[in-house]
Amino acid sequence: MNARMPLKPQPILDRDVTPEGDDYEVVRRAVEKISLDYRDQPSLEDLADAVGETPTGLQKLFTRWAGLSPKAFLQAVTLDHARKLLDSGLPLLETSLELGMSGPGRLHDLFVTHEAMSPGDYKSRGAGLTIRYGYHISPFGIALVMVTDRGLAGLAFADAGGERAAFADMSSRWPNATYVEDMAATAPYAARVFDPAKWRADQPLRVVMIGSDFQLRVWEALLHVPMGHACTYSSIAERIGRPSASRAVGAAVGANPLSFVVPCHRAIGKSGALTGYHWGLTRKRAILGWEAGQTGTH
Repeated sequence: MNARMPLKPQPILDRDVTPEGDDYEVVRRAVEKISLDYRDQPSLEDLADAVGETPTGLQKLFTRWAGLSPKAFLQAVTLDHARKLLDSGLPLLETSLELGMSGPGRLHDLFVTHEAMSPGDYKSRGAGLTIRYGYHISPFGIALVMVTDRGLAGLAFADAGGERAAFADMSSRWPNATYVEDMAATAPYAARVFDPAKWRADQPLRVVMIGSDFQLRVWEALLHVPMGHACTYSSIAERIGRPSASRAVGAAVGANPLSFVVPCHRAIGKSGALTGYHWGLTRKRAILGWEAGQTGTH
């Protein structure tokens, strides 16, 4: 007789985490339209009409939420911008690694202290590990934040109604772990990750990476790509000493469980094309646009 399979953990969604009022929804729809229709270069008037807002009202609201104007965001999400990121990013990636930015590494703009679970912990698929999780509003949709007693272990994104799917995706990576909904435990991490004012070197964000040795090497390489810049999959492959493993690098980038913090969104194709993103190309463009607003690279 086959052994009984353990029941899959299910997230408990007993509250609506969507902000009250219409502002969030207006900005979300504007970001989505820009990210999908950037080739048509929609005007401010077009965007305002699409979201039911006045041009002046949308300009003020969008700038307050996103940190840059709709026009600047539109410029940031174009493929031309991605190519510029690639052109300026590769030398900086090489330089930063040559200067010894390794070990307990730091992200260029979001200071991160990271460590890795042991190979045994990874192979056990989370057995004996307690992961606390919670859903929080972010500039890029609903964020599923997962933490252990050693730090942030998972960050995923979902649109309204997709929370359970995001949880299923993340929990399947470590199916033997114990999952506990605990927004009180995850809220401080969510607040720090998405607020640039809280990115402080003297208070580093603790991150724990749970993956294979190859994945860890790829994710650590991503941590050295500065905000406002980009890298190719092939450059990462060369950097970790596996120049012929671009496809495997792409798979590891896609499997990154710490979206945004480990900036897999900064990995693009050789041509400058944004290529895939586990949580959707629209969200990838939105994140790059938001970062452009923070760094002034638009």
